[in-house]
Amino acid sequence: MADHFHINTPLLESMAMSNRVGTSVFLKMENMQPSGSFKIRGIGHFCQQLASGSKGVVCSSGGNAGMAAAYTARKLNLQATIVLPSSSPTLVVQRLKDQGASVRVVGRVWDDANAEALRLAEAEQLVHVPPFDHPLLWEGHSSVINEVWLSLGPALKPGAVLVSVGGGGLLCGVVQGLKKVGWADVPVVAMETIGADSFNASVKAGQLVTLDDITSEAKCLGAKTVCQQAFDLSQSGEVKIISELVTDLQALHAVETFLEEERVLVELSCGAALAAVYSGIILRLQQEGRLSTPLGPLVVIVCGGSSVNMEELTQLKLKLQK
Repeated sequence: MADHFHINTPLLESMAMSNRVGTSVFLKMENMQPSGSFKIRGIGHFCQQLASGSKGVVCSSGGNAGMAAAYTARKLNLQATIVLPSSSPTLVVQRLKDQGASVRVVGRVWDDANAEALRLAEAEQLVHVPPFDHPLLWEGHSSVINEVWLSLGPALKPGAVLVSVGGGGLLCGVVQGLKKVGWADVPVVAMETIGADSFNASVKAGQLVTLDDITSEAKCLGAKTVCQQAFDLSQSGEVKIISELVTDLQALHAVETFLEEERVLVELSCGAALAAVYSGIILRLQQEGRLSTPLGPLVVIVCGGSSVNMEELTQLKLKLQK
């Protein structure tokens, strides 16, 4: 069996984005993972540790975690059951089935699907694969920063790392990775869309907040409560975490600009992180003194997205531009 299921993704310098912010911008291309997103790092690691030899796995996911679980299960010769909320795009259902997974659609938002996944795990004695809230996931995700460190070399330290935040698993992994390679002084800009902003709401309130509903179209950011570990990290000060929000329209503009300039299609959730550059947030944070001037190179985690194609993008544009 392979040591791990993820690949070492390219770290590409974007001249177009670099020119926008006046410093080098490096793109960690997690969209090129076998499952379409960074999720394969943590979920692959989790399944290797806990699911080998089991009856199978069950995972609740708006898309990317489910794809990672289905891919990993196939490689481990296990049956995967993926529970999706009804808000998931139909193309995700087909892609999961292509990986050999059994798909169930339950509820309207991720929290509903997760409750069913937990019930199935107990009833059918399956290994429950959490999409974002487990130390093994964070440990797996931390490998993304180790790769960045190896690519840039110890002499070139990032000025900031940009991530999208949904449940907070990637954020936890990035912080863990930064501490591991000696970059604990590198700030993380944590991006969410308005309407899927449980992390930002928690940071502002000084306590964990559960949203009433997910109203953003960035469904893969749609956890009504961010994981406790992500909130704790925001309060600990071990690594500076700056929480920022963009609108769905700003995230959509970022997706379209990224497609035009970099020739890569990513989903709206990933657009949240890209929008930090395209919507001027990085420059504003410098003006406010929250990021340094001059600024070292920016690393953007292009988290990916298995739940987008041109048809989905067109439908999203029509919905958001009404």
